[in-house]
Amino acid sequence: MTGLHPHQAGIGSFAYPKPHKGMSPAYTGHLLPSTVTLAELLGDAGYSTWMVGKWHMGYPGPIARGFQNYFGFKDMLAHSENQWEPSLYTRLPKGTEPELKYDEGGFFATDVFTDYTLEFLKQARRKKDKPWFLYLAHSAPHFPVQAPIKTIDKYMPTFRKGWDILREARFERQKKLGLVDADAVLPPRSQVPVDRDDIANGYSGKQNPAWSTLPADRREDLARRGATFAAMVEHVDLGVGRVIADLEKNGELDNTLILFTSDNGACYEWGPFGFDGTSRLGKTTLHTGAALRNIGQAGTHHSYGSGWANLGNTPLTKYKHFCHEGGISSPMIVHWPAFFATRAAGQKSRILGYPGHIMDVVPTVLDATGAGYPRERQGNAITPLEGGSLLPAIEGKELPVRSLAFEHQKARALRKGDWKIVLGKRQPEEIRWELYHLKTDRFEQHNVAAQHPEIVQNLVAEWEAWAKKVGADPYAVKKKPQPANGQVKGKRGRKGKVE
Repeated sequence: MTGLHPHQAGIGSFAYPKPHKGMSPAYTGHLLPSTVTLAELLGDAGYSTWMVGKWHMGYPGPIARGFQNYFGFKDMLAHSENQWEPSLYTRLPKGTEPELKYDEGGFFATDVFTDYTLEFLKQARRKKDKPWFLYLAHSAPHFPVQAPIKTIDKYMPTFRKGWDILREARFERQKKLGLVDADAVLPPRSQVPVDRDDIANGYSGKQNPAWSTLPADRREDLARRGATFAAMVEHVDLGVGRVIADLEKNGELDNTLILFTSDNGACYEWGPFGFDGTSRLGKTTLHTGAALRNIGQAGTHHSYGSGWANLGNTPLTKYKHFCHEGGISSPMIVHWPAFFATRAAGQKSRILGYPGHIMDVVPTVLDATGAGYPRERQGNAITPLEGGSLLPAIEGKELPVRSLAFEHQKARALRKGDWKIVLGKRQPEEIRWELYHLKTDRFEQHNVAAQHPEIVQNLVAEWEAWAKKVGADPYAVKKKPQPANGQVKGKRGRKGKVE
């Protein structure tokens, strides 16, 4: 939404109702006044602006930050909700049409998001003097995994095969599609993150178990979770198809820039068996009989666990919450036939290996639309853009090498060219930077930090400089001001010493 690193925008970790006391502005928990959103930029340029789905950027919400119309979560801090409960969702501004109506039990948020998207497009076309910008932000397939039971049933035969067979099959499809090298080797199953045994299901720091080693009732429980997740993805996919068909029907598809991506890699929470309840207070349960079939229905809350997350991240390492490729690497699909025909040598499709970043979205859209980026807006100085347009890369131009830095909940990374340093979520005394050469080791299987200490040193220095610049952890805690004479104030103990 801003063209900045999350820390520069004020949401270095999560959305919060109030800023964390003593922390830098990077962890304010909502968009800072020094940011300008894509909706504000395009609104200023004469576009009508529409949003459907997940805001999750704190208060005051999308209407105050440039969107003229919104349907989505009622709670602006929400990132996942019960898909079946209409009272959790809202249309803004209040009293604005349409307010779509659904029969009892007929509300399923992922499908409703598509309905509102199509309705918003219909309204946008009535404003014939204005181009439109629409942001569709699905909460699916975030937990709780929920989907219509018929769609879940369809995927049960597939997921009963287990994650080992499915990982191998997916890896072979990736080779045929050219997403990975033909001679690439599938890495072993990823480790379960180190955590309490009840959270990690007894596999803390161990490899995800082989599917064949699990009891039959546990495999059936897991298959239902995996099938529910897949069903959620299908409803997103079908919804996107409805939107594409609508654009084509109205003669807009060729000259509409579409960017489609995901916010992170697959999520391991908690261990290989997932959890039930909420991620903080829940527990892992083995479901059988009617309870098994009820997974994904109204009033339930489940995750799918690290085994299926490892499948979802095939063939990358680790998961969401980590800065390894399995946590931060997501594909992006760019669709704009009118541009490809004139400026990309007429190529209909190709795979680019250029490492883009989510902060590149705003500059890319500004490049496409000709909209400007201000130094100041509504009396606030605006942080300069950090991202860059991806359109030159799509045209086939070679872009300069840049450093991309990351920090998420104490996990860290920096990529520069083919080199990447990364460290996981460990205690400070255990921190050891890892080094990978991504051109030859895209799956981060061979840590070569010991062989190239000078490269590690240089990249760590870059990461440290970036972290200080944006106020990222460990440079997020504001130091208490010291007295002018340099003395430290404190409680006096015996002999007048400062304790």
